[in-house]
Amino acid sequence: MKTFVIRGVAGDSIIYTGASLKKMSDFVPSPESGSSPESGSLMETVVITDHRVWELYKDSFPPFPTIKTGQGEKIKNLSTIEYLYDEFKRLGVHRQTFIMGVGGGIVCDIVGFAASTYLRGLRFGLVPTTLLAQADASMGGKNGVNFHGYKNLIGTFNQPEFVMIDPEFARTLPKKEILCGMAEIVKHAAIMDHGYFSFIDAHYQQALALDNGVIKRLIHDSAAIKSAIVNADAREKGQRKKLNFGHTFGHAIEKTTAISHGQAVSVGMALAAKFSVEKGFLEPEDAARLSDLLQKIGLPTTLDLDKERVLEALTKDKKRDGDAIDFVFLTRLGNAAVKRISLGEAQRFMDGNR
Repeated sequence: MKTFVIRGVAGDSIIYTGASLKKMSDFVPSPESGSSPESGSLMETVVITDHRVWELYKDSFPPFPTIKTGQGEKIKNLSTIEYLYDEFKRLGVHRQTFIMGVGGGIVCDIVGFAASTYLRGLRFGLVPTTLLAQADASMGGKNGVNFHGYKNLIGTFNQPEFVMIDPEFARTLPKKEILCGMAEIVKHAAIMDHGYFSFIDAHYQQALALDNGVIKRLIHDSAAIKSAIVNADAREKGQRKKLNFGHTFGHAIEKTTAISHGQAVSVGMALAAKFSVEKGFLEPEDAARLSDLLQKIGLPTTLDLDKERVLEALTKDKKRDGDAIDFVFLTRLGNAAVKRISLGEAQRFMDGNR
């Protein structure tokens, strides 16, 4: 088992790669402890998961009270948070209760948000069960819910005390979930590590076949990149914005189409790379190589978009500042730069790239 530490404003978050759900009880801290597990009495603990994860893995859950939610983007809203608050009240959750979230990126987001806001903040940990959550969404302390269909408009910055990453979950994931995770993995490589990008390009078939060694390498390297970026910029004031590569267009596409987050981000990355070429930041060959890898993995790079609806969604992006937005461009594979552009400039680019 390997570990990374993410330094947060309110405390550290320890990422354990190679942990096991069956050992969850070993990670719950004692009431007097910090974030590191200790022997002795455990904190009173409540688990939150979704019905699908519960059905697949309930025999591996420790005997803690468990709250079960629905699945999918449709539950990532304030109604679900209200349901969790009601369940916290029913179970007698108090300030010394520890909250454990077990599930994909949506569960990680709503658990982090609910724990961070109930009783002005409860301690919590996460066990991500999808490749996307293991490689990206569970780490970094960004917790949020959607509002009127717009992504993560309401949220907090608050770190989980720990994240337990168990690669064995990949074996029960449907292919579309693997692809969603692969989109974020390619993003990490594209913005930070050319060698990692080359590794993915050489081993994507083994990854899609769930080769244990390759999956572990992908999770490990993505966790290392995410933790390094967040340590340098916990509140997304500078370098952390690079993690939004592909997401400015991607979130707008996701809002206006029926495709998954990973598919939308893939199209968003291809568009952002093309925009980077148009601005003179990126060589066309690098943009082509990125699109080629995404296509080989099985992710889309083009889509027949409703341009007007996408642009309307862009105006609701939480990263917008007046008539401007911080956009992530590539300067080469393995390096990104954040540039402030006007929404008009984004609109002109979209006008020529439906």
